[in-house]
Amino acid sequence: MHKVTINDIVGRERYEHIRDQFREHIIAVKKIRRIAVGNIITFVFENQDTVKFQIQEMLRAEHITDLDQTRSEIETYNELIPSDGELSATMLIEITEHDQIRPQLVRLLGIDTAVSLHIGQQVVVPAVFEAGRSKEDNLSAVQYVRFVFSPEARAAFHDERQEAKIVIDHPHYQAHTVLNPETRHALATEL
Repeated sequence: MHKVTINDIVGRERYEHIRDQFREHIIAVKKIRRIAVGNIITFVFENQDTVKFQIQEMLRAEHITDLDQTRSEIETYNELIPSDGELSATMLIEITEHDQIRPQLVRLLGIDTAVSLHIGQQVVVPAVFEAGRSKEDNLSAVQYVRFVFSPEARAAFHDERQEAKIVIDHPHYQAHTVLNPETRHALATEL
């Protein structure tokens, strides 16, 4: 998958003219790529469009017009775009009760070893979490996750006869969600 380049980014004034239309497009894209696993964890699988949108929104929110700062934002957000043979997702831990955020996040420590993608009965692709977003006594509610596929796993993922599901098997959170055909097809075309 191609990374976002400076040529893909439009200036602030131009972005304001196309923003509503671009947002509608991204909402439709993310609807297919958003997977709830249990009641508080959601994965949003990233691609060039989702990352480009995040960059444009960051530049807009921070009023960034400097070319070097723009390049820095592009470089930072491009880390979310998967490499060949990978899927990349933002994992959101969505706790709505303010007084429960910290206790629930602490209970979920170690989740970075408990997430995987299962294909059929034989293939398991473990999630690889970005380092530094979990500490001994603290867990970020936003995690960046990669699923690195072997050639066999990639072939299995393309075989729609085999069920594909995201599994979380943590002592305090067990859940799984089967990928629907539309989501799976969108992700398979990018693998």
